[in-house]
Amino acid sequence: MQKLLDMEFTARKIADILKGTVIGDDNVMVSRISKIEEGEKGSITFFANPKYTNYLYSTRASIVLVDNNFVSEYPLQPTLIKVENPYVALAILMEFYNNVKDNQGISELCFVAKNAKTADNVFIGAFTYISENVVIEKNVKIYPQVFVADNVEIKENTIIYPGVKIYSDTKIGKNCIIHAGTVIGSDGFGFAPDSNNNYVKIPQIGNVVIEDDVEIGANVTIDRATIGSTIIRRGVKLDNLIQVAHNVEIGENTVIAAQSGISGSTKLGKNMMVGGQVGFAGHLKVADGVKIGAQSGINSNVNQENEVLFGSPAFKLSEYKRSAAIFKNLPELRKQVLDLENQVRELKKIIENK
Repeated sequence: MQKLLDMEFTARKIADILKGTVIGDDNVMVSRISKIEEGEKGSITFFANPKYTNYLYSTRASIVLVDNNFVSEYPLQPTLIKVENPYVALAILMEFYNNVKDNQGISELCFVAKNAKTADNVFIGAFTYISENVVIEKNVKIYPQVFVADNVEIKENTIIYPGVKIYSDTKIGKNCIIHAGTVIGSDGFGFAPDSNNNYVKIPQIGNVVIEDDVEIGANVTIDRATIGSTIIRRGVKLDNLIQVAHNVEIGENTVIAAQSGISGSTKLGKNMMVGGQVGFAGHLKVADGVKIGAQSGINSNVNQENEVLFGSPAFKLSEYKRSAAIFKNLPELRKQVLDLENQVRELKKIIENK
């Protein structure tokens, strides 16, 4: 059971937020979110998957979000709120909660440099450090124990969760979300061997630019560019535990699942979908709309838009499926080849004896 708000809300108020229609008691009150199978009085839940139909008729939740086309087969106890998409509606409701929470003001236990600029309605939590020449626009929320280095810009409505480290000169756009433990702007992995095979560090003097509406998961690392910028374009969504190396560019609305790694100077197109644990070699270009299956390895350019790839090294999914049908039978095929070799040897002996 999850706390929804620090105050109760009526079904009518929630329907107004979600632009939904109330079926039942407009005035029923809720203050918590629950799973449909664990619903209790005073909670709101949602019904979006037919396999949970039985729970819909047994739940004790006070309000259930349902699809606009839902028709009840049996009498229902909860009040219903009909919406276009119950799952999306729940997300909107939780976002509303985040926006109305009483997280405003600057904690006395944080440090803000005198020449840093903070707009109205900013929240900065305890033990956060805001360095010289930082610009923080309105409605930004920065949770405790965040470090923001010199010359960073954070635009309006962005949320930065605890423990994030943002190195100097980083630019972060509007409506971004950066989850706990992420490091933005650390040095790229740049070293040059000298004549004695010692590695000399190459200074990383670029920055990171994150455009609007980007969400970055927990414990992601995004390296600053050697020269120029590492760029995360508008609408990108990064899962937890992703490595983005120096001078990488990720195109608009591309989504990447956990534990993927992108080597230096690789350029990913827009509207891509990348599965978990995918590895990209450096200095590659991948076309728009490409989809890559989990644990694949990309070691050359992908020039065809909307290609679907799988494997390591990755190739077309259709070809991979045909190949998989073969290599899963390799033990039996090997046995057949060995048997044939034996038969050929026996035939040779027979022919030679004749």
